Amino acid sequence: MNNKILVIDDDIDLCRLLKNNLETEGYMVTVCHDGESGTLEAVRNSYHMIVLDIMLPKKSGFDVLSDIRKTSHVPILMLTAKNSEVDKVSGLRMGADDYLTKPFSSYEFSARVASLLRRYTVFNSNSEYSEQAIDIGNLHIDPSTHKVRLNGTGVDLTAKEFDLMYFLVKNRGKVFTKKQIYSAVWEDEYVFDDNNIMALIHRLRKKIGDDSETAQYIQTVWGIGYRFSGEEE
Repeated sequence: MNNKILVIDDDIDLCRLLKNNLETEGYMVTVCHDGESGTLEAVRNSYHMIVLDIMLPKKSGFDVLSDIRKTSHVPILMLTAKNSEVDKVSGLRMGADDYLTKPFSSYEFSARVASLLRRYTVFNSNSEYSEQAIDIGNLHIDPSTHKVRLNGTGVDLTAKEFDLMYFLVKNRGKVFTKKQIYSAVWEDEYVFDDNNIMALIHRLRKKIGDDSETAQYIQTVWGIGYRFSGEEE
């Protein structure tokens, strides 16, 4: 079955271009031009990915993102016309998986879409990881089911959050630069933008109760990157 993609953007010409490009590549595309209709469409129907603009009439892209994340881990690629670090970081910390700043090339857009869909497909198929579950401290990580439990309670992670968690856990004790983490988790060439990585680290730490100042698990190695600390039980 073809992947279904929802595009929420008030730029009619851009939507027409994106829709044509995506349909040429074999995707099924639905378009909404405001935040309210986009939210309803995303909540009522099932999509494999959502392309979401920040600046929308009737309801902002941030509010749409927040509503979608209450019920779904569908990959979300955010679009912004402003090269604002605040907008990018805010969207990523709220749960967006990636972002593009307008204007962007059709090639870059297609590559981001393919990358997010590939990770989402692997996450839902449980096909990538075959190792045994890992217990570290009060964390239980099961790669076969993509589930994480904290003190016995399930932790709700997106596909990207689990990818980062599992990458660090299976290489615990090793220090990785942001470039190495980006290449491993995004499976893409590093673009010298740390926002994605820092926002993902922030979200993951928050979900596993890991304070950034006194982190028990995901530790910052200043001037280098990050490492996962803890011995398997």
